[in-house]
Amino acid sequence: MTTCKGSVAEIESFGLTDGPGIRTVVFLNGCMLRCRYCHNPEMQERQPDNITPDEIVKKVLRNKPYFKRGGGVTFSGGEPLLQPLLLLETCKKLHQEGVHIALDTAGIGLGRYDEILQNVDLVLLDIKHITPDGYQEITSKAYLDRFLEFTKALNQSKKPVWIRQVVVPEVHDSKQYMRDLAQFLRTHLENVERVDFLPYHKLGSDKYAKLGRISPYQDKPPMDPKLCDELYRYFCQHYPC
Repeated sequence: MTTCKGSVAEIESFGLTDGPGIRTVVFLNGCMLRCRYCHNPEMQERQPDNITPDEIVKKVLRNKPYFKRGGGVTFSGGEPLLQPLLLLETCKKLHQEGVHIALDTAGIGLGRYDEILQNVDLVLLDIKHITPDGYQEITSKAYLDRFLEFTKALNQSKKPVWIRQVVVPEVHDSKQYMRDLAQFLRTHLENVERVDFLPYHKLGSDKYAKLGRISPYQDKPPMDPKLCDELYRYFCQHYPC
């Protein structure tokens, strides 16, 4: 029996970049962070509840035939950890249907991490920055310690982790940051299966305009993909890729 409702912005049927295989991506509304490079600003604010776990499961199962080659569902946002009841109930129901579940998260939520992680199969973990000052500059929040609380629960869960690092010009694009990132991952995270670098882009700029807001990085140029690839190769000299 469904006991909760939650707020979902969108359900995308054929995601190809949000975990292995073809995936249904459920974008949940609400996020505590205000990342300067956020490309989904319309999902930062929690919106009224509009869906139940059973309704999400029904929509996901329509696409189950496409999951045969390692696909499944990915919960993204926003920040899915801010809706733990909806997330938990939905994940449990999907696991009963044999659906692979990935969680795309910045690791800043409302707790119940151990229980949530028991009910997912893969974590896509977003790294904002690796120092307290850098983290606050990117997110406007002094939450690095809270992020590390999540990594402890993640390590204990033994769930596989894919790291995602957005590379922003003049923020992350130095060899020193690459070396420090490698050390940070070795120190704080276990079970890392892969590390992806995502070059900063400006595709979310129009969304800010529609919201009547100015993008915090409106004057920041996009990251050069070739330089991003070079930095990744340098990073891999210091961390197993």
